[in-house]
Amino acid sequence: MQTRLRLAACFVATASLTLLTSCGVGHSVGHQLLGWNSTGAASSTQTVFGYAVADEPQAAIVARQILNQGGNAADAAAAAGFAQAVTLPSRGGLGGGGACLIKMPDSTGKMQPPVALIFPAGAPSASGGDRPAAVPTLARGLLAMQARFGLMPSASVVVPAERLAASAQLSAVLETDLQTVGPALLADPAAGTIFAPNGTLLPANATLQQPDLTATLEVLRTQSIQGFYAGSFAQTFVTAADAAGGGLTIADLTAIAPQYANPIISSAGGYAVASLPTTTATVETLPASAGFMALDKNGGSVICVTSMNNLFGTGRIAAGTGLLLAASPRTNPTPDLAAAMAYLPGSLNFRAATTGTGQAAATQAATIGLANALTKTQAPIPPPGRTNTISCPGTVPGGEATCTATADPQGQGLAIGGR
Repeated sequence: MQTRLRLAACFVATASLTLLTSCGVGHSVGHQLLGWNSTGAASSTQTVFGYAVADEPQAAIVARQILNQGGNAADAAAAAGFAQAVTLPSRGGLGGGGACLIKMPDSTGKMQPPVALIFPAGAPSASGGDRPAAVPTLARGLLAMQARFGLMPSASVVVPAERLAASAQLSAVLETDLQTVGPALLADPAAGTIFAPNGTLLPANATLQQPDLTATLEVLRTQSIQGFYAGSFAQTFVTAADAAGGGLTIADLTAIAPQYANPIISSAGGYAVASLPTTTATVETLPASAGFMALDKNGGSVICVTSMNNLFGTGRIAAGTGLLLAASPRTNPTPDLAAAMAYLPGSLNFRAATTGTGQAAATQAATIGLANALTKTQAPIPPPGRTNTISCPGTVPGGEATCTATADPQGQGLAIGGR
């Protein structure tokens, strides 16, 4: 069993998340949690087998609780993605996009081969605005995945994020990103109201409140994709995005859709390896990204990476919606969204999964992280690369007792799970 590191302060979302045992960063942690039902009411749940890892701790806790409530890996990953859009908008807000590797059983319980779901923050139809924004695709991608592979009502995976938007704890990783961009973010009044309500950037452990984003997530929870990408909310969003220099249109929102694709398949150590398609970096510095993943009791696994095409995207929020606008891929480089999973070629049983982040080192980080999991070695990850891992040497189903999960010790995320 891996050494458990204790946090100086556990990340707990006010009124929605209560952690009953120790927290850990960079190490696997078993928990008995107090959860909530699909309406947001607290409810006691029994811990089941499963793991969740995310670059922002509150998102990992959300995913673990979804598993405890009977959700599968697709439900847990979708919930983590929405939660991390609230708690780490610098790298994966609702204004951005991402990609996922998905390996889930069908309705009969038979495990299916992995597929990739690609939904990067899109290019608008025309170049316009003084700070061109990307077309937001995160909500469309996560809900498409959850609708096809999940077990729970779609509202259930949005509820935790909605409650976190009302009140969350500002994590160390978001504080790091805020310090990186510094006062430049405060040039946008809407961003300043959220991240520096008293004129100075919020520190770690401060209360982060995003009332406009709470209302936006309520629209998504109650009206789903149609309410978000069409109708009155969509018009409000594009008007506010245009006022912020984004240059988006209703046609942009309706034209873009997530795409299923075949992952890149290779082999290593007798295992099949599926990877997200990536491109060789053409510039020295690529945008920041963030990862999250989940493994469920049936061996279903989902591994996702998100980006805003720039740290904090355009640095501007569409006023009245709470959505931080991602940078347009027409004007900014797009990141390598790096993730990989290993599994037995015949049974398709889960063996290991990794996400890779760290700008141009992301793909290398995911590759080395997976190799470390398969060979039980600790080859160093070249900076600025970072990798999060779930590893089950005995494979799942069947070898649940062999599983561990790790968030990169150089990062500030959380790995949580067990039985």
